[in-house]
This record gives sequence, C-alpha cells and structure tokens, in this order.
Amino acid sequence: MSSVLIAILLVVAIVAIVYYLVKKFMVLVINAILGIVVLFILNFLHVMQWMGKPDLGYGFVTVLISAIGGLPGVCILLLLDILGITL
Repeated sequence: MSSVLIAILLVVAIVAIVYYLVKKFMVLVINAILGIVVLFILNFLHVMQWMGKPDLGYGFVTVLISAIGGLPGVCILLLLDILGITL
C-alpha cells in the first residue's frame, strides 16, 4: 500500500516539474521569436535611418543577441547602435 502511494506521489512530482519547465521554456521561445520579429520590422521599416543611422542588419551576432535576449536584446542593440558602438 505504501509503495503505491509513494509511486503516485513521485509521478505527481515529476509531472509538476515537467509542467513548470515547459511553461518557462515556452516563455523563452516566445520572447526569442518576438525579438527576431521586432528586429525584422525595424529593418524593414528602416527605423534607424529616421535617426540618420544605418539599419542594424542581420549579422550572426545581431540575430544571436535578438534570439537570446528577445525584446530587451533588441533594445540593447538599438541603444548600442545609437551610441555608435558596433558589433
């Protein structure tokens, strides 16, 4: 009887941990997709040229920062480009 109860509690704990990890992973994936989409929109609309700067482009480092950092990563790229720091 006690071994069945322990098995059920173990299964419930494993399901709860997997649910938590998948939930956090989906937030990271959505943030990464939004970052790349915002980078594309900024380059498509030539937003940086409105300020007299060249577009950000699609270099390896730029896309990597946008994918890992998401929206804050794109904001950091914009700030660095405005300040004249190139990647």
